[in-house]
Formats: sequence, structure tokens, C-alpha cells
Amino acid sequence: MEEEGKHHHFFHHKSDEEKHERTPEEEEKHHKKLEILGGLGAAAAGAYALHEKHQAKKDPENAHKHKIGEGVAAAAALGSAGFAFHEHHEKKDAKKEAEREDY
Repeated sequence: MEEEGKHHHFFHHKSDEEKHERTPEEEEKHHKKLEILGGLGAAAAGAYALHEKHQAKKDPENAHKHKIGEGVAAAAALGSAGFAFHEHHEKKDAKKEAEREDY
């Protein structure tokens, strides 16, 4: 049996002492990875929006459903592209910070 007061959790959270502070170079790499993921998400959602648009023309019986799917996918693509744009600027700021620390 479990001892009283001890709980097993799926996620293990690090204490404040164990958390790692990123260097500016690590921060730049982190934002670069997120920028790439945002771009990939935008491309995938855009491709799905085009697929749904094609399906709406091909399947007029369910065209309304496909048009809704197209709109949702287009919104997801726009949001993902915005995220990638945001991370691009975060990456630039991290790069400037890394260059400042080099001097």
C-alpha cells in the first residue's frame, strides 16, 4: 500500500532549483525550431484546406460540410503562420541578445 501523503503523478515537475536557464544561443535554437514547426503546420493546414475545397467541387451532395472544413483548415493555417511569424521575431531578438553577450 501507498504511504500516506505520497502520491504518484504521471508528470514530474522540476523544482525551482532543478530548472535550467537557457543561454541566448539555446534560446535562439528553441525559437528557430518553433518557427519551423509553425511553418510546417501552416503548410499542412493549407494543404488540407485545398483538399477540402476540391472535395466540395467533387462531392456537391456534401459540399457544405467540405466548405466548413475548408474554412476551419484555412483559419488553422492562418493561425499557424502567425505563430511562425511571431517565433521568427523572437528568434531575431534572441540572436541580438546572443550577439550583445559576445562583446
